Amino acid sequence: MDPDSAHAPGYWKRRSASLFRWLHTYLSLVSFGILFFFAVTGLTLNHADWFFGDRLTAVKRSGTLDKKWVAPGSDGAVAKLEVVEHLRRAHAVKGVLAEFRIEETQCAVAFKGAGYTADAVIERATGDYELSEIRMGFVAVINDLHKGRDTGPGWSLVVDLSALLMILVSLSGLVLIYFVKRRFVSGVAMVVLGSIASYLAYLWLVP
Repeated sequence: MDPDSAHAPGYWKRRSASLFRWLHTYLSLVSFGILFFFAVTGLTLNHADWFFGDRLTAVKRSGTLDKKWVAPGSDGAVAKLEVVEHLRRAHAVKGVLAEFRIEETQCAVAFKGAGYTADAVIERATGDYELSEIRMGFVAVINDLHKGRDTGPGWSLVVDLSALLMILVSLSGLVLIYFVKRRFVSGVAMVVLGSIASYLAYLWLVP
């Protein structure tokens, strides 16, 4: 009987093995950059001081915006959009709007991004404001990307897709062990031992 026939003994097992081998190989290649990024940033996140992760640049700026936008009165009278756009346009403020707090005499506006914060305090009576901007170093930026902190919904989706790819790579590799008879028992044993070792490390090392 033709070994490539669908009715030949072991045909579907060979086809399945080939499929999972292909899947594991190309998922690993596609996700290489992502896996490498999260591996490296796991190290920089755990040891930021090794990589000068505490470096930052702080800048203070001041200016005046149209006081009609923030004139004292009801909270609804504050032109939030105009204020935010002015700060972005005048000072190249980036990040997402994290807070816009309205008080009787002042407004406080906060922006946050990966390795970045900007805070503005506006006097409602005059429209004068002080802007404090902090830009962290490259390591702080990639650490925030690793955590998905202050990076917006788009990057959050990238983190979710990265996690899904890692799961698929792991599972496809695990399934491949099934098709290697000589390595199946030892392979499964290594998976179990690795899982137990991780759990014991948690019990022993985490306070």
